[in-house]
Amino acid sequence: MESTHFPITNWSEDDKPREKLMLKGKSVLSDAELIAILIGSGSRNESAVDLSKRILASVDTLNSLGKMSISQLIDFKGIGEAKAITIIAALELGRRRRAEDSVELTKITSSKLVFEIMQPVIGELPHEEFWVLFLNNSNKVILKSQLSKGGISGTIVDVRLVFKLALESGATGLILCHNHPSGTLIPSDADKHITKKLKMAGDSLDVKVLDHVIITETKYYSFVDEGIL
Repeated sequence: MESTHFPITNWSEDDKPREKLMLKGKSVLSDAELIAILIGSGSRNESAVDLSKRILASVDTLNSLGKMSISQLIDFKGIGEAKAITIIAALELGRRRRAEDSVELTKITSSKLVFEIMQPVIGELPHEEFWVLFLNNSNKVILKSQLSKGGISGTIVDVRLVFKLALESGATGLILCHNHPSGTLIPSDADKHITKKLKMAGDSLDVKVLDHVIITETKYYSFVDEGIL
């Protein structure tokens, strides 16, 4: 039996994503309904919600969806360049919001908290970046700064710049962070060397290097937790 297609405009008020958001709030909408609002319309034979469900069925998580390129998204029938850009922009805003919310006056109490702050920032990048969290006397983050950006296998860190920023911000402690795009959590000799170099410089300026945390997409490695700092 041939199925009958009912576009969103013919649905009941409760079933229309936009109307549902207005009547019941954003939290009741499914991921597919939220994406349907972004793309606005489906195709002649498929509603925006069904198209969104089909896209979501092709990925494991929203994080995976956020990594898709424009060309990958437009492979889905019904998704053009404009809709693909809208999806990418919305997910990037969500990622940036997570990064902003997590760092504001956060008191660092564990390496796990460092991971939660930095994973949205560097955990999913295809290249390596080195960041520093600058802390005050209460171990609260007062500044988060990218120190370098490199290739797949490494970055170069300017020790002088690290402590220039520390002194300018009034930081008394530092937590070093960088990602490993390969997914490995084992620190390299270069990782150990720069940690030792920064720790020695910090000791002379009374700015303590409190930890060095390696970030991957789902896991982390803490120098302090492993007893090598």
